Amino acid sequence: MTDLQSKTPATSPSSPATGDRPASERVAPKPRPRRLARRSIRHAIMILASLAMIYPLLWMVVSSLRPNEEIFRNPGLFPVSLDFSNYQRGWESLAQPFSHYLMNSTLLVLGCVIGNLIACSLTAYAFARLKFWGRNIAFAVMLMTLMLPIHVVIVPQYIIFSQTGWVNTMLPLILPKFLATDAFFVFLMVQFIRGIPRELDEAARIDGCGHFRIFFQVILPLMLPALATTTIFTFMWMWNDFFGSLIYLTSPDNFTVPLALKSFLDTQGSSDWGAMFAMSVVSLIPLFLVFLFGQRFLVKGFATTGIK
Repeated sequence: MTDLQSKTPATSPSSPATGDRPASERVAPKPRPRRLARRSIRHAIMILASLAMIYPLLWMVVSSLRPNEEIFRNPGLFPVSLDFSNYQRGWESLAQPFSHYLMNSTLLVLGCVIGNLIACSLTAYAFARLKFWGRNIAFAVMLMTLMLPIHVVIVPQYIIFSQTGWVNTMLPLILPKFLATDAFFVFLMVQFIRGIPRELDEAARIDGCGHFRIFFQVILPLMLPALATTTIFTFMWMWNDFFGSLIYLTSPDNFTVPLALKSFLDTQGSSDWGAMFAMSVVSLIPLFLVFLFGQRFLVKGFATTGIK
């Protein structure tokens, strides 16, 4: 009898064991009314803010299906009548089919992406791993160029490219990318390489690898998130670049997508807003696809890049 009493757990009558309560009585504690109200208000504000930010995009998509005379009369998102001819007219109304300008932008973006990946990665490896005189000064000067407006250097750059005869070609837009002029991507890759353990470099050096083999066989395969981030941002910036294309491209045959969209607007005559909105929707499809499939690399690139 004594042994049974010692093995039986003692429970206080005032505080019954939780296991003795039936499952129907085990209810999770409800949130406080004030906390629930604040959470509901916060979510409502976020939903309204997101709708306000996405409204211009939705309005542009809906306006691409409206006749020209109805576009600015109805600010709502429900068209009275649909006009699918805007897409056909926008595709064929310029000097070249709109696919020609899409191809020009694709060639421009492809050259800029390749240039940034090659030049910025090599420059970042030099700043992160090599020891040479003036490295810190050069790195500081490179960071200072981030604060330099493009309008300060556009005139001397235009004079240089004009004297070389490269105006009205894509070389002034592509060639600087092969010289690591985008300091943001250099800084991003430098921070990423600094997070890679130096023991990998030392192990490769023991096996007889030089700097080029260490870079291409050890460092570069580990830089995939940073390279993907550089690719996505370069694609987005150059696909939407209007100022640089406007400065250097003068022939309509060399126009990129932003300049082609500008051609739908006529300051002296009537502007074809429906066709412009239709081709704007078409030009957004590549950006949407690139961001959709590259989002996980973009987030991983920023998440694994620490500020050291």
